[in-house]
Amino acid sequence: MELLALLDELINSQRKQLLRVAQQIVPHVTDDDLMQPNDFPDLELHPHFRYEEGQLHGFLAVKAAVMAAERDALQ
Repeated sequence: MELLALLDELINSQRKQLLRVAQQIVPHVTDDDLMQPNDFPDLELHPHFRYEEGQLHGFLAVKAAVMAAERDALQ
């Protein structure tokens, strides 16, 4: 499997996991709400939510780095 496709799978899976965790804390939260979790103090201060959010940001950072490396390799 191509690396970027694998990263996309990991990112999509982690986004779903983040939403599941968020909805356990704030049941009515939506995927769009996760763009501004600071609007929900219960999420903002919840360590498990922040951990899962950190995992997502880590996958996104890896994808950005891989894309930059591929771009640089083409130059």
